[in-house]
Amino acid sequence: MAPVPNPPNAPQDEPQDIEAYVGLAQQDAEERASARGWTTVRSLPPGAIITMEYLGSRLNFEVKDGVVHRSWQG
Repeated sequence: MAPVPNPPNAPQDEPQDIEAYVGLAQQDAEERASARGWTTVRSLPPGAIITMEYLGSRLNFEVKDGVVHRSWQG
């Protein structure tokens, strides 16, 4: 049996911290997330088809017209 990997720890942001990215310009949000320790930042257009794979160290943004409209972990 393969060993269980040790995934990187996600920043200890509270839900309101993750929601604070909404309304920011895409580039500003991505830079802030990286500076706060998120190992993967994924920006997606509205309605994008994405995998159901959950990564606790990933922050997702739904971006429309260069502005973050939604953000969530995983």
